[in-house]
Amino acid sequence: MFYGSALLFALVIALFALAYLRPAWVTRITPAQWILGGGLILPIPILILLTGTALVLGEQLLPKGDAPLRFGAHAERWQWNFTYPDGEEMAGEVLHIPAGQPVDVAVTSADVIHSFWVPRLGGKIDAIPGHENLIRLEADEPGIYWGQCAEYCGPGHDGMWFRIEAHAVEDFAALMEEQQ
Repeated sequence: MFYGSALLFALVIALFALAYLRPAWVTRITPAQWILGGGLILPIPILILLTGTALVLGEQLLPKGDAPLRFGAHAERWQWNFTYPDGEEMAGEVLHIPAGQPVDVAVTSADVIHSFWVPRLGGKIDAIPGHENLIRLEADEPGIYWGQCAEYCGPGHDGMWFRIEAHAVEDFAALMEEQQ
């Protein structure tokens, strides 16, 4: 994407320099030719290349794997409650996941529209009352990843932070056994 946009930028600068240095050449091109060439013909191959690149590279970013663990994130007036694969629900601001494995998070809400967003792990998804949305996340390595509600949901919105703690697979298994 960067190289495609840099190439387009260089082309526009070259045309600008040509218009500045050789104004007689530019006056020979009619406004209709500028509109047709610069507004219709030129963007088509560029958009095709950029869209194709985004689709191919975007597909590679999706976590792969069979039957990932499924967690729940339930938003309710300015806090998150998390549910683990064994069905245990924990109120609070921390969700523990295994590192190096994709996990599905089913996001719901009890009251208004909230938004579940962990910038370092993936996109965001809305938590809508009466509806379950699913997002797949994967932490490449153990660590703490901060998340927040990215949808203004009322006066307590600014404190609706949470964190995801990714643990090595063995440590995550031990943590789950310890909680039971």
